[in-house]
Amino acid sequence: MNAPTQPNWAHLVRADHVHGSLYTDPTIFHAELEKIWYRTWVYVGHVSEVPKANDFVMKSIGPQAVLMTRDKAGAIYLLQNRCSHRGNQVCQQQKGNTATFTCPYHGWAFANTGELRGYPFPAGYAGVDRRELGLGRVPRLSVYRGFVFGSFAPDGPTLEEHLGGAREAIDRLVRTSPAGEIEITAGFLKHQTRANWKFLVENETDGYHPQFVHRSIFSVAKSGIGDLYSDASSAVARDLGGGHSENDLRPEFRRLDAPLGWFGTTADRLPDYVAKMNTAYGAEDARKILVDGTPHTMIFPNLFIAEIQLFVLQPLAVDETVQHVTALQFKGAPDLNRRLRQQTMGSVGPAGLLLADDAEMYERTQRGVQTREPPFLFLGRGRHRERRDPEGFLIGDATDEVPARGMWRHYRALMEAE
Repeated sequence: MNAPTQPNWAHLVRADHVHGSLYTDPTIFHAELEKIWYRTWVYVGHVSEVPKANDFVMKSIGPQAVLMTRDKAGAIYLLQNRCSHRGNQVCQQQKGNTATFTCPYHGWAFANTGELRGYPFPAGYAGVDRRELGLGRVPRLSVYRGFVFGSFAPDGPTLEEHLGGAREAIDRLVRTSPAGEIEITAGFLKHQTRANWKFLVENETDGYHPQFVHRSIFSVAKSGIGDLYSDASSAVARDLGGGHSENDLRPEFRRLDAPLGWFGTTADRLPDYVAKMNTAYGAEDARKILVDGTPHTMIFPNLFIAEIQLFVLQPLAVDETVQHVTALQFKGAPDLNRRLRQQTMGSVGPAGLLLADDAEMYERTQRGVQTREPPFLFLGRGRHRERRDPEGFLIGDATDEVPARGMWRHYRALMEAE
């Protein structure tokens, strides 16, 4: 029997073109699971989602269900939701508090650290070593600023190496809290989209579409956000390396020089928050933080920090992706947090307009890319004006497709790796 041929990645992923089959071929999707989702670092959750001893929450790495637990000593674990006996799922709840998970099929009991605690009628297992029959653990777990990442690969780059230039975005995010911490406590909305996960990754830092796709909500809300993504904007699109990217809006916010302008409000409307920031960082540094605002950064492959929200992408099939969305909450800032929740419901809630706009584009594109001609999609906008910033990152104008080209370069390197 002949071995299956490997895709010609050099043909499929070019400098400024990508082949349509990358979004539609189930064989390619399964190869992505093995070479990206089950090999690299993937964002799983945040430590604030399991605040107390014995808390747990159901998470995922790609299509795989993962239990994020905190044991009685406070340590975090990532466990696979599969009984080591006959494969039944040991947990059906989305979150809760327990020291033990008991399989409903044959009663095997597991500690929230994964160890097998026991099974009914033990005489039938004489000579069996329980230590070899615990729940599967995600081989590597690492936490950065409260963000929990997991990798099914037993070895590879460290999390800090994986994050690379994207670490600064997380650092910026937590500095927006007077306590230097974010909390994920507002609950998640789940949006199912009939589209390939890479369309979503590309779109998160695509500065070309907002003035067209989101024109209606910008006009209704009398928002100036659309102006940030135009040929006249001083904002930049940045390839952070490693598949990570961002729309850096700080040049525009600094030009406007208005604290909390990034949030569409003024300092006098959130006096308690501003006072706490001044106390935490000093008036001068606090003002800089409040002018710059929070990042708009896509951390490959699945974490999108969207200024006031957190998006977690979960691919389920070649043409099906779930977006898990929550309002960011900043520790020690209840007045800001209330408005963050309200704005999140208005933009990505069940009646929200922003995410509905994007989802419509994802699904239309998924349908359109299945046509045979032309076979390639063009990602060449702004290639002639790419340049390096002082830190050495590749950047372009606000509407340029620098982020997408950077993501695809990294994608190809991962898919070509042995």
